[in-house]
Amino acid sequence: MAVTTAEVTPARTFVDAAKPADPAPLGLAAFALTTFILSGHNATFIPDLIWVGLALFYGGLCQLLAGMWEFRNQNVFGATAFSTYGGFWMSLGIFVTLAVVSKSFAADLTGANLPNAVAWFLLAFAIFNTYMLLWATQVNVAVFLVFLTLEATEILLVIGNFDEAHGNANSGWVHLGGWVGIVTALVAWYTSAALVINGMKGTVVLPVGAPLTFGNGRKKSPVPRTQQPA
Repeated sequence: MAVTTAEVTPARTFVDAAKPADPAPLGLAAFALTTFILSGHNATFIPDLIWVGLALFYGGLCQLLAGMWEFRNQNVFGATAFSTYGGFWMSLGIFVTLAVVSKSFAADLTGANLPNAVAWFLLAFAIFNTYMLLWATQVNVAVFLVFLTLEATEILLVIGNFDEAHGNANSGWVHLGGWVGIVTALVAWYTSAALVINGMKGTVVLPVGAPLTFGNGRKKSPVPRTQQPA
């Protein structure tokens, strides 16, 4: 007697079936605000250290969470960008915290060691940012401009910190990097705002531009998920 077995496919739960909200506006907003506060300090009009808490919890933790949700959305660009810069802010925040509260940690950062360390830290992230800048051409104009202005900010701060490490205190390069960083924050804020309202309305209210290039026949950009104008 033959026995026939049927394969039963489990029903999808509501959590599986529901489409998650776009985490990109949160990640961009967290990045923008934290960048604005630190850049304002570098440009000399915002007091120091107020940015550290933001770096740990808003630019850091919130942006990291946005990156994790981008993994859920199978968005490799957003996941890589937000997770990396969430780690960037948490790393920088804890570095400054230890430099301030730990005497043994601060003892190894005397003289030129502190700006030299910061310069190498920023240079490493500028390398990462360079290839993300290239791939941002496949997202949209707004995201490309975020990475372009961020690239300029990082390079200026690298030059400025190396300059300070060589004895040129109050380097104008750092101040210039601060002002370019403010531009970076404004572009990121605009992109965040555009994704929020475009996602709410289901149509383009604030334009972010089309991808600058197309790769591998991809029909739509990974960020954002709303229809883009040409």
